[in-house]
Amino acid sequence: MDKHTLTTRRHDIDALRVLVFGLLILYHVGMFYVADWNWHVKSAYQSETLQMFMRFVNQWRMPLLFVISGIASSFLFGKLGAGGFAGARTRRLLIPLVFGMAVVVVPQAYYEAQFRGAVEPGYGRFLWHFFTFQPWPDGAFAGSEIGVTWMHLWYLPYLLFYSLAFLPIALWLKGRGQGMHARLLRLRGFWLIALPTIPLIIYANTLFPIYGGTNHALINDWYGHAMFFTLFAYGYLIAADPGIWAEIRRLRWWTLGLAMCFYFLMRIPGDAIPPQLEGLAELLSTPAIMFNRWLWILTVLGWSYTLLNRPYRWLPYANEAVYPWYILHQTITVWIGFHAARYSLGPVFEPIIVVGVTILGCLLLHEFLIRRSRWLRPLFGLKTVARDRCDIAQVSIQPAKSSARL
Repeated sequence: MDKHTLTTRRHDIDALRVLVFGLLILYHVGMFYVADWNWHVKSAYQSETLQMFMRFVNQWRMPLLFVISGIASSFLFGKLGAGGFAGARTRRLLIPLVFGMAVVVVPQAYYEAQFRGAVEPGYGRFLWHFFTFQPWPDGAFAGSEIGVTWMHLWYLPYLLFYSLAFLPIALWLKGRGQGMHARLLRLRGFWLIALPTIPLIIYANTLFPIYGGTNHALINDWYGHAMFFTLFAYGYLIAADPGIWAEIRRLRWWTLGLAMCFYFLMRIPGDAIPPQLEGLAELLSTPAIMFNRWLWILTVLGWSYTLLNRPYRWLPYANEAVYPWYILHQTITVWIGFHAARYSLGPVFEPIIVVGVTILGCLLLHEFLIRRSRWLRPLFGLKTVARDRCDIAQVSIQPAKSSARL
């Protein structure tokens, strides 16, 4: 038997979660520098070349994160049951979200409003205005039209909403839905690639033209909800089955090659397509995008299962740190980016400073402040007592061995 199907602990999912959130931090630093893309604050040193990398990871970084969250939710539900799952999810997501909106992301709104010339310097005056919910100038900061914002923390309300909305489905899967679940887990080869992609194509052809891309506002985000909730469900469905994971691992070279082909097809310039093929190219563009997305997700899952499913010494610490780092990082990036941009540090030294301060700030605040304080830990999604840490590193491919956060 494949040694990977015998393991009782899914270190690869834990490691992948850390790596994907690490990529998210670098992506947000990249938003400060990428040319022609709007963000909260922007550097004078902007790069068009950076768009190529950003577009590549945009296709699958957040979809993959929701798949990982679905996997984690499956094990947490198996351990805690419906009531315990709902309570744990609400505590771990809602408390950091409220605290983050009230404390962590407010400086982002302040620096964005300054960058756009909507407010005068003075953080105390800005806070008074912010918490008295007075009107703001148009476009002062993301969310200024309603007076509050969750900035990059939008993932938390989405994940909470999906976790609670999936509960009836999870209960059905444990009962009358077991047969359907078993049939889905028997998907192999072409069908594992094609069938999960079909709903994504349908959403893109029906919901996207009406609602546009995800708006991160939770309300009226029907395309985003359809896409992310479906991917969350995929993660939940495949979480504990050794057979489907062995198949994902077996297909990893095929999915990698196909993902590269579909990405190449997506990137063909419009003027390079012969006029007689323009209609066909337009017809196939949406399926190409969605196959590209699902293929990269399968590729990353297959290779991480092959290479990362082992107990790295750094994994328990990184798994605990990743949630506070996620909450903190963009505020630090916006703060240091806003101030660094004033000094004309150059296109090499300035990014080094911004990346370095972002990482160092997250490291110091987590290590010396958050993880050592019983009062701050739950505000950043950590359990009060460190030894009771509940992380994805301890999830098992055998049902209900352990549970997961975020």
